[in-house]
Amino acid sequence: MSLLEKLPFIKRDRSGDAAEAATAAPAKTSGKKGRPTPKRKDAQARNVHPIVPADRKAAKREARARQDAAWERQRQAMQTGDERYLPARDKGPIKRYIRDYIDARYSLGELFIPFSFLLIIVFIGFSSRNTLLSYYFMLAVYLFLFIAMIDAVICWRLLRRRLYAKFGQEKVQSQGHIFWYIFSRCFNLRRWRQPAPQVARRQYPE
Repeated sequence: MSLLEKLPFIKRDRSGDAAEAATAAPAKTSGKKGRPTPKRKDAQARNVHPIVPADRKAAKREARARQDAAWERQRQAMQTGDERYLPARDKGPIKRYIRDYIDARYSLGELFIPFSFLLIIVFIGFSSRNTLLSYYFMLAVYLFLFIAMIDAVICWRLLRRRLYAKFGQEKVQSQGHIFWYIFSRCFNLRRWRQPAPQVARRQYPE
């Protein structure tokens, strides 16, 4: 600013400053987007989605269809052994190895259900005639159950040794208590086992 501009009686020409301000104002509003910044209220309104669908019946039908498709995939996986759609308790190479080993052997537990039904029928037929004979029949049921449990424990010990050698002790123990998984499959008929057996008898896994 010159000395003359500082004097009070000298009027400064403000037209140049006004022109510079007019040309500088659009430069501030213009940015990389090429459009003005939207208001916060408008931006929030665009992000709001309806919680309840417009057509509830159609949404319910779609959810039911997805659920039915998932159940059908799991049902087929129970028959084919497809790891992708099996339940969480049956997934993984360790659980597959357990199933294959048990399905390859003959377990006494799988005969317990038919043997028990047979003895119960005999017990009902002879209970009214000979009390002592019916007592022996019931004793035979408990004895067979005890022997089948011992056979399942032997299977668990042999299978655990194989699993430790193949997968490592830490990995096997990370699966939780595999004893009940082995025990329940040993006491189930082969044709009723789920997932269904994928190996033949005596076809043990390596």
